[in-house]
Parts: sequence; C-alpha cells; structure tokens
Amino acid sequence: MSAMRPVILLAMTAETKANAKAATTALVLLTALNLVNYIDRYILPGVQEMIKAEFHVSDERIGALTTWFFLTYILAAPLTGWLGDRFSRKPLIVIGALLWSGVNLFTAMVHDFDSLLVRHAALGVGEASFGIFAPSLLSDYYPPDQRNRVLTVFNIAIPVGAALGYSFAGWIAQDHGWRHAFYLSAVPGLLIALVILLLLREPKRGQSDVAEGKRRSAAVIDLVKNPAYLTATMGYAMTTFTIGGISAWIPSFLQREAGMSAASAGFSVGAITAVTGLAGTALGGWWAQRWLRRDHRALYWVCAIGPALCIPFALLCFFGPRALMLPSLAMAEMTLFLGSGPVNAAIVNAVSAKVRSTALAGQLFLIHLFGDVPSPRVIGWVSDHSNLRTGLGVSVFALVVSSLVQWWGSRFAPRDTQAHGA
Repeated sequence: MSAMRPVILLAMTAETKANAKAATTALVLLTALNLVNYIDRYILPGVQEMIKAEFHVSDERIGALTTWFFLTYILAAPLTGWLGDRFSRKPLIVIGALLWSGVNLFTAMVHDFDSLLVRHAALGVGEASFGIFAPSLLSDYYPPDQRNRVLTVFNIAIPVGAALGYSFAGWIAQDHGWRHAFYLSAVPGLLIALVILLLLREPKRGQSDVAEGKRRSAAVIDLVKNPAYLTATMGYAMTTFTIGGISAWIPSFLQREAGMSAASAGFSVGAITAVTGLAGTALGGWWAQRWLRRDHRALYWVCAIGPALCIPFALLCFFGPRALMLPSLAMAEMTLFLGSGPVNAAIVNAVSAKVRSTALAGQLFLIHLFGDVPSPRVIGWVSDHSNLRTGLGVSVFALVVSSLVQWWGSRFAPRDTQAHGA
C-alpha cells in the first residue's frame, strides 16, 4: 500500500496541474470574448450622432436603440439561464458569439431607422447568452474564495472593451461611415468562438463549491427568498442605470457641450474608460480580496462605497466648468468600476451551483430591466425637454439607491467565502 502512495500522489499532482491549466485557458479565452462583447456593445455611442443626423431622429429615439438592445437581452435571459443549468455551456457560448457577430455583419444592409432598431435588438439575444454562461462556467473552475479575483480579471474586459468600442467606432466612422464600424467588429468574435470550440474544456458543474448548506438551496423559487442574492443584484441594477446612461450619452455630451468631433470625443471617452476603468476594476478587486481576510461582508462594502464616491465627480462632470469635464469623468468612471468584480463574486457565491445559470439570468434580467433599459431613453427624454446636462444628472439619483442597497445587503453576506490566507 505504501508503495502505491507515490503513484497516487503523482496522479493527483498531474490532475491538479491539468485542472489549473484548463481553468487558466478558460479564463483567458472567456475574458477575450468578453472584451469583444463590450467592443460591439459600445460602438453605438461612438457613432450615434452620425446615425441621428442621417435618419433625422430625436434624442429619445436614439436612446431607444439601447433600450431595444437590452429589452431583447433581458427577454432572452430566462431561456438562456434554463439552458445553462441543463446543458453544456461551451457550445452555448460559441453559438451566442456566432449569433452576435453574424448580426454585425448585416449592418451594411440597414438603410432606415426601424431596421436599425431590429438589428440592434437582435444583437441583444446573442450577447445575453454569454453574460450568463461565462461566469457560471468560471465559477465551476474556481472555489468561492478565488472567484472575486477571477471575476475581476474577467470584468477588466468591460472598461477596456468599452474604450476600444468608443475609439474604434469614432475612428472608422470618421473616414468610412458608421456602418463599417459595426461589421468590421464581427471578425474577432468569429475567430475567438472557433478557438473556444477547439480548446476550452467544460468543467464538472459545482466541482469547486464547498459543501452547500441551507443557504444555497437548489430550488429556483428560493432565489426570490435569498437576500444576499437580491440585494447584490438590485444594488448592481442601480449602478447599471448610471453606467448605461453615461456610456450611451457621454460621447454626445462632449460633442455638444465641449465642441469635440465624433473622433475626438470617442478617443477621449475611450482612453478615459480604458485607463480608469481598468484601474478601478483592478483596485476594487484587490481591495475586496484583502478586506475579505478580515470581514466576510467586504464584497458588499466595496460595492456600496464605489457609487457613493462617484456622486460628486458625476455632478462635477455634468454641471461643472468645461475644463473639469474630462478629469471628473475619469474619477467618476474609476469609482463606478470599483465593484465590477466584487458584485459578480457576491452573486455567484450566494447561490447553488445547480441554479447558478438561472441566478445569473435573473441577475441580468433585473439589472437591465431597472438599469440600462430605461436609462438611455429616460435621459434622452429629459434632454429633449431641457438639455443633456440635466438628462445625465438624473443618473446620479440611482447611485444613492445603489449604495444604500449594497450597504443593507452586507448583513446577509455568506461567511464561508471569506478569503482566509488568500
């Protein structure tokens, strides 16, 4: 028996290394696809002034493009969540990437505003699947005390992708027209989907979870009775209201109020989002991970502090002097992104692996229903009746609610996700 022990240990070591390699491969590939996902999503704000001029529509109608995108996004979420809890997520991720990339290829055929609405709505169906399946799959590779770190890396793609979307759209559209920006963005998504199909390995569902107690019931109905899940989700929804509103309208705001060109506004917003979004996401994830060593409520605390810090900078950007627009925008974005990793870790840690895709689908449904589905159109409506400064100012109220909800949710934070010695 003792002679067999080294063989068993070697086999366990080899299996551990293989699992670690597979987890790293999954994280790299899914983060790359998340980057493309957000590039595609933020092309529209970089070119919407050109779209408005071509189709002669109001700000409210322009805001409706984002509204319809997220409306189909949230309507698709319940079905994709159900699929993710019952079928292999790898092929579902590939299908979603092929769908949204394919929709971008057909943008050149759009020559009226209603057709553009349909195209943009169809884009939401493909992207909804990825936002549910990818965090669920990564959570099966990594244990609870590592998920904040992993999902922070995964969500670094949000500000970087948004930045590239803004900059790429303005640069391409300036010389070649706004349609080219959409269908050129389809190529990376198609290529990464092929690599995922070939290299990514599907993990066993729930393989990295600790023993689940009463808190993590596997019944879907219990999600509505789960305060840790609900408060993290609804607090995130209010932050999403602000992020969605700012991201949809800030390039137009800079063009109108600061006199920038489409290319200049897109580059400025892109550069700011890349640097401060990357810094904010990394800082928030690092801060929460260290704080978790001492306090199991750290994920919620970081998510409460970020929106509170954002409020004065957002007000200064929207209503302050022109010289302070870009610096205050940078600080507002950095503080907004502090909770990007922690909030997603809080949500996946609060639920059972057996209903994690459904829980993420519910999260996406709620954060977009109360967040960036209404905010672009609400801001556009207020802008039509006053000005864009006032319209953007509406988003600040959501930050107050977000901070209070996350602060309240900290009392329900699960204790077994504390990163002892992490």
